Amino acid sequence: MKQFIFSVVIFAVSLMAVQAQKIKGSDTVLPLSQKEAEMYMKTYPSETITVTGGGSGVGISALIEGTTDIAQSSRKIKFDEKQKIQEGGKTVKEIIIAYDALAVVVNPENKVKNLTREQLEGIFTGKITNWKEVGGEDLKIIPYSRETSSGTYEFFKESVLKNKNYKSGILSMPATGAIVQSVSQTKGAIGYVGLAYLNKDVKAINISYDKGKIFTAPSVTNAKNGSYPIVRPLYFYYVTKSEKSVRPFVDYVLSTAGQKIVNEIGFIAL
Repeated sequence: MKQFIFSVVIFAVSLMAVQAQKIKGSDTVLPLSQKEAEMYMKTYPSETITVTGGGSGVGISALIEGTTDIAQSSRKIKFDEKQKIQEGGKTVKEIIIAYDALAVVVNPENKVKNLTREQLEGIFTGKITNWKEVGGEDLKIIPYSRETSSGTYEFFKESVLKNKNYKSGILSMPATGAIVQSVSQTKGAIGYVGLAYLNKDVKAINISYDKGKIFTAPSVTNAKNGSYPIVRPLYFYYVTKSEKSVRPFVDYVLSTAGQKIVNEIGFIAL
C-alpha cells in the first residue's frame, strides 16, 4: 500500500513537471506567441506551451482567475483588472514584447486609397455611410469592428475615434481573421487589423493624421520611422508568483532570436 501511494506521488510530481504553460488573450498577439512557442519548444523539447486567443480582456480575465500563466494583450491592463489581481494577494508584471501597427483595410475592388483620421472617425461612428462621401463610388459603407473584449477594439477607439463611441449596430467580429475574411468578401466593407494579418485578400488604406496633407501606408518601415501614426505596444502579463516558471519563455521572446521572429511575423521588434 505504501509503495502504491509512493508511486502515485511520483506520478503526480512527474505530471506537474511536464504540465504545459498556458498563454491566452489577444488575437493580434496570437500568431506571434504561437511562432515564439513553436521555436522555443524546438530549442527546449522538454517544455510545453499552449497558446490560445479570444481577446485581450479574455486573457487578462483568465490571469485573474488563475487559468492562464501569461495573458497576451494588445492594450494596457486596466486599473480595475489590476485591482482584482491585487485583491487576490498577487502582483502583476507587465512586459512589452513588440510593437504593432494597426492597418485599416477595405475590399480590393474598392478604389479608395486614402482616408484621414477624421474620415475614419466619421465612418466608424456612423456619420459617413456611403463611399461617395470620401471619394469612392455610390456604395453603402459596411464597417466591421472587433468585439468589446478586444484590445484592438479599445486601441482603435482611443487612437482613431478619439474615444467617441462606435456606431450603433456595428458588425462586431470575434477574431481578426474573421474581419479579414468578411472584408475580402464584401465590396463595401472596411475594418481594422494588426499588420501581421495583412494579405492579398484585402487592401490596406493610406492614413493621414494631419487632415490630409500626408498619407502614409501601414508598414513595418513606416511604423519604425514614426511616419505611420497608428502604432501600439504589445504586452505579456503574468503574476510575479509565476515568474520562475514563465520567465525563461519571456526572456526567449525578448532575446535576439525571439525578436527576429517578431520581425518575420510582421510586427515591430523592440
